[in-house]
Amino acid sequence: MNFSDELVKWYHENKRDLPWRHTTDAYIIWLSEVILQQTRVEQGLPYFYQFAGAYPDVNSFAAATETDILKLWQGLGYYSRGRNMLKTAQMVRDGYGGKFPDKYNELIKLKGIGEYTAAAIASFSADEARAVVDGNVSRVIARYFGISEPINSTTGKKLFQATANDLLNKKNPGLHNQAMMEFGAMLCKPKNPACGICPVRLGCYAFKNNATTFLPVKINNVKIKQRFFNYFLFTNHDSILMNKRSESDIWANMYDLPLIETDSLLPLNEVLTLPETVAYFGREPEITAVTAIKKHVLTHQHLHIRFITIVKQPVRIKPNWVFIKVENLKKLPLSKVIFIFLDNFLN
Repeated sequence: MNFSDELVKWYHENKRDLPWRHTTDAYIIWLSEVILQQTRVEQGLPYFYQFAGAYPDVNSFAAATETDILKLWQGLGYYSRGRNMLKTAQMVRDGYGGKFPDKYNELIKLKGIGEYTAAAIASFSADEARAVVDGNVSRVIARYFGISEPINSTTGKKLFQATANDLLNKKNPGLHNQAMMEFGAMLCKPKNPACGICPVRLGCYAFKNNATTFLPVKINNVKIKQRFFNYFLFTNHDSILMNKRSESDIWANMYDLPLIETDSLLPLNEVLTLPETVAYFGREPEITAVTAIKKHVLTHQHLHIRFITIVKQPVRIKPNWVFIKVENLKKLPLSKVIFIFLDNFLN
C-alpha cells in the first residue's frame, strides 16, 4: 500500500468518534473547524455542542448578537474568532441565501476563513480535491520526508502545501485529509510520538535517523508584550461596577472591571497615587482586599494582574463603566481571568 492508503487504513481502525464526522453539512463542519483552531478537541467539544445546540443552522447563528456569541465563546480565547464567525454567518445569510457554501473558491471569500479552513470544509463536505495543511499535517510531512525548512517560513508554507498536494488521494480527498490530521493528532504527536506502532515508520526519515525531536523546525519569532493590570472591584448594594472593553484591544467588546494599566509593576501605594486612579477613585480610597499579582498568559502578551477591592468611596464613572446587577453577570461575556475572580468573590 502507498502512504495515503496506509494512513487511511490506520484511520479506519483508530479514529475518534466525533460528531462532525457524521455529516457533510458545511455549516456544522465550519463550526467545528473554527472552534478547534488552536484548541484541543477535548476542550473544544463542549463548545461545539453548545453552539450546535443554540444555533443548529447558519441563519439562527446570523440572528445572534455579538454578546450572545462572545458569552458562549467565553473561556476559549482568541475571541476574534467568535466575532468573525458572526460576520461569516451574516455574510452567508445575506449573500448565499442562508446556504453555507461548500466549494473552496466561495468559502475563501468569507470573513475569517483562510486557506486551511476553506480546504477542510470543501474536502469534508463536498469531497473537493484540496489538501488540508494544519500543524498536525505539517509535522507528519516534515518527519516522514525529513524536511528541515521551517514550517512557519514563507518558503516552508509553500513547500509543505506542495508536498501535501502531491500526497493527496484525489479519489477520496476528504478521507485522506481526515486520516492525515488524525494521524498527526493521535500518533505522530509533537512529543513522544508512537513510532513503535506507526504503520509508515519504515519509510520515515525521522524514525530512521532518530530525528523526531528535531522535526518539524519552527521559527520562534513571537514577541511577548508585558502588561500590568490593576483592576478595581467596587460594589453598590447588589451591583458591581463593570467596564465594557473597546474594539481595539484584547477581549474586544467583552466586560471586565474598571482598570488602571501601568507600564511596569508598581507597588500598591504608587498605583493609588496615580493621577488616573485619583481622578476616578479619589485620594486614599478605603481598601478591603488586594490579591497577589497573578500572571495570565496569552499568545503574544503576558498580563500581570492584581485585584483591588474598594468600598465607601465616591467613584467618578467613565462612559464605558456601568453598574451590573449580580444576577445579570451570567449574561455578560467575560474574559476567563475576570470570570474566575468574580466567581470566587461571589461564592
